[in-house]
Amino acid sequence: MVHVPEALHAVVLVSAALLATAVVLTRNTLRQILVNGVYGLMLVILFVVLQAPDVALSMLVVTTIAYPLIVLAAIARTRSGKLTDEQEQE
Repeated sequence: MVHVPEALHAVVLVSAALLATAVVLTRNTLRQILVNGVYGLMLVILFVVLQAPDVALSMLVVTTIAYPLIVLAAIARTRSGKLTDEQEQE
């Protein structure tokens, strides 16, 4: 087991907390997706520092590929003017 300095733990945890706050405070949708991707990468670094590489790899795939694609697809669908089933019935 590799010893990781406590200072590194503190720096990574504080950085993750600051990026989480930045995600919440970002109002522009596309910028929020970008900031969320950076936050996800910080969480990947956090999991590596905490010696959980399997969780880091899963987080890497979810936060940098899957989540942004799903959100952008949802935005594109709502902006295209497609109605939901409930709106079509009215």
